[in-house]
Amino acid sequence: MNVLLALLLAIQITSITWHDGPPTLPKGTKVAVLEGDTKQPGLFTMRLNVPAGSKIAPHTHPRAERVTVLSGKVTVHLDGKDTTFTAGGFYVTPPNEPHSVTFDEESVIQLTCEGPWELRYVE
Repeated sequence: MNVLLALLLAIQITSITWHDGPPTLPKGTKVAVLEGDTKQPGLFTMRLNVPAGSKIAPHTHPRAERVTVLSGKVTVHLDGKDTTFTAGGFYVTPPNEPHSVTFDEESVIQLTCEGPWELRYVE
């Protein structure tokens, strides 16, 4: 049974369809939803392919984000501290906690969250 599940996931991952990201994300960002629906309540997993030099200004999310860096270099600015993550790095952004993110290199990150997904910029 586990072999069948792994085979199904491998087929899905090799056929990822990327779409242009919403206007709330940096220009050129591509998005692929692997499971679930980002606009509905419930668990979802999506990937973002973000161009080098991109920045996401200070913002919050109403629910925790679990982020895995699949490639590239990502710096998270949270609580006055900067933490850089590279491929294999993992972090959790607490709900309603202002943070910003910079992408020093073209990067692919994977988010697993409870929907609906919201990105609220802080003024």
